[in-house]
Amino acid sequence: MNALIRMRLAGFLRTGRAIAPLLAGLVTLGILYGGGRAQPAEAYGVSAVVLFPVIAWQTKILLDVEPDVQRRLAQVAVGVSRERLAGLLAASVAALVTVGVGLLFPWLVGGVSGPVEPGDRSIPVGLALGLWAHLLAVPAAVALGALASRASVGGAGYGVAVLALGGVGAVVLGLSGSAAPWLAPPIMAAARATGGDAAALSLLALTMWALAWSAAVVGGYLWRRRARG
Repeated sequence: MNALIRMRLAGFLRTGRAIAPLLAGLVTLGILYGGGRAQPAEAYGVSAVVLFPVIAWQTKILLDVEPDVQRRLAQVAVGVSRERLAGLLAASVAALVTVGVGLLFPWLVGGVSGPVEPGDRSIPVGLALGLWAHLLAVPAAVALGALASRASVGGAGYGVAVLALGGVGAVVLGLSGSAAPWLAPPIMAAARATGGDAAALSLLALTMWALAWSAAVVGGYLWRRRARG
């Protein structure tokens, strides 16, 4: 299965498909940090939100690179379950690279600052909360991108619709006072937690919420894959 993961990552890179989401992420982060300097926790909370649709789109592109015939051959070679797991793991590796870029970028452009007032968080605490917010978004974004992939929904139009609904829904349903916040991953709630008072219990609750939402969407992806053969 490791060879299949490496093959999918190599195909994603060698075909140049990785360039579009990378540029989209850099442009988005450039706009975000171009407005002025912010403390790490606050900046990274918003960064995780804006990178969520980028990682989901990146996942869809990565999973769509492989031709359908080659995907079926991989199922024969390693088994159906392992083939699908290899795709999710390859997408997760690519997502972690994107997260690394998102964490490093503001330091390169001077977009973050240290504590200003006595009550402000220290830089190590801000970095830890920022890393948590980004890692919280990864499984949800990978799950959404997989659900939008060609192997799951078939036509490109359906995939774009899934990405658009998922990305917009994550923001709209994640707003304070939302009637059904549980329908979206808690990326907006995580951004609010990093920008305010983040209690350990609330961070754990948000983490469990994100994992449960991701598991449900991955379940939908696997069901669609079985339904489409």
